[in-house]
Amino acid sequence: MQWRTLLAFAPALWSAVAALPSADDAETQFGRDFYSDPTLRDPLWWKYGLNASAEYKYFHEPGRDDILGHYDSRYFTEPVDDRERADTLTHMIRAYLNFFNENELETWIAHGTLLGWWWNGKILPWDWDMDTQVPDTTLAYLADHYNRTVVQYKSPDTGKEREYLLDINPWSRQRERGQGHNIIDARWIDIHTGLYIDITGLSRLEPDHPDIWQCKNFHKYRLKDIYPLRRTTFEGVPAKVPLQYDSMLMDEYSEKALTMTRFHNHTWFPNLAEWIADETLANLTIKLPEDRQYE
Repeated sequence: MQWRTLLAFAPALWSAVAALPSADDAETQFGRDFYSDPTLRDPLWWKYGLNASAEYKYFHEPGRDDILGHYDSRYFTEPVDDRERADTLTHMIRAYLNFFNENELETWIAHGTLLGWWWNGKILPWDWDMDTQVPDTTLAYLADHYNRTVVQYKSPDTGKEREYLLDINPWSRQRERGQGHNIIDARWIDIHTGLYIDITGLSRLEPDHPDIWQCKNFHKYRLKDIYPLRRTTFEGVPAKVPLQYDSMLMDEYSEKALTMTRFHNHTWFPNLAEWIADETLANLTIKLPEDRQYE
């Protein structure tokens, strides 16, 4: 067909296209099955290109055990030893908190990281990763303004230069759990090792209970238990924790988590305000009764 013939048909074709019903009209005229593509009614698709019916996992780990499950696959080469892990996590949380403070971004420590703060303001020595939380408004702001930011950091004690990636999961735009592949909304990743801080957002998802905030992993909190945030320090730098941190920890871990002084091959020494590994105690030839508890 020559181009003149096509040109002649163009007005008729355009009229036919314009006459097609909209999604709303189609539902009215032909029933709800007229459009089977769920993206037609998915605001995530229209605004961000995310098809909720085809949700994929964004963050990946090299394994699922206690060791490999705590590295980001993109930056993982091999597991680090305990000393390097502890050193990496300490500087990673310092850099994270400093970055959020300097940019006036709201965040607070959570879960096992908060439990470590409760005991002595430090990371629990057996932890492999850390957890923080942010309001969903802060999460959206991070996605719009700071996604894929690489932060340079120099260790004040050794002068060692480190780099961290702030990576916002595109599925953080989906505030409900969805298919459960993306309960972690963002990560602060040590580029050298692949160790990371998990960042999760909290949202109001129950219209009848606007005072309840929750993450995608079904952790629910009352607004009055979080705010006003308490100012404190963690690993020697300014940090924030929820107002009712003690009740939140007991709800999540039980009261035992605040009283047990033997756990995960470590013993709590109140005079030192430190968890000491049993292996370290053995090397120091300190013999302890098996059932002794330390107040």
